[in-house]
Amino acid sequence: MSFRPAPVRRAREQVEVQLREAILSGTFSSGDRLPTEMELAESFGVSRTTIREALGALASDGLISKVPGASGGSFVRVVDHESLGLSLGRSIDDTLKFGTINFEEINHVRRLLEVPSAREAARMRNDDDVEALRDIIERQKKAALEDPDEMASLDSRFHTKIAEASGNRVLASLAFALHSVIRQALFLNVTPEQGSAAVRQHIDLARGIANGDPDEAGKAMESHLDYLDQLQLWRKKPAI
Repeated sequence: MSFRPAPVRRAREQVEVQLREAILSGTFSSGDRLPTEMELAESFGVSRTTIREALGALASDGLISKVPGASGGSFVRVVDHESLGLSLGRSIDDTLKFGTINFEEINHVRRLLEVPSAREAARMRNDDDVEALRDIIERQKKAALEDPDEMASLDSRFHTKIAEASGNRVLASLAFALHSVIRQALFLNVTPEQGSAAVRQHIDLARGIANGDPDEAGKAMESHLDYLDQLQLWRKKPAI
């Protein structure tokens, strides 16, 4: 494609905006290698430093990945609900670190999001979704006793999978984003007994979804979140 100067914007912004539009419009497809920094600098009529800054911003937003080496370069990443979730998660985490929001707010939004998510998953799930949830639970049974870090990762995946099972990719993105932040606080100080209790609650949740019963799934999610609130694990997160 041909690029055009946009004098109303700063140099870095015009590069970033036009490259972003080219990626999101499909001009560059997933996996495509972008022109080199030198080629882009010539196309835009700017310095390589300006190009490098614009590419860095796109990489931070998850739109491209930068591969070092002679055969490397900047490659377009898949633009889907997971990349959206990554971008949202980074924004939430940054805002949390600056103290503009707190974990109480995040935890409250989680409840507003996940109970309806479980109910919708019960309506929309397919056999693959149910199997995926059961597979995660089987891995959690061992992790709850031996590996808190893995337990946190699997918990995030379990709840994100429930949102994915709803069939709504925006909902899945929001769940992914919240859990990318929440997982830093949950299950890191949990005892094996508490972890096992959470797994049993996941089993109840998966059963409600597998049964196609929105009320059963919603109540199971509420009970699970009530239990986690009772443990107050997220309040034990070390100060950032």
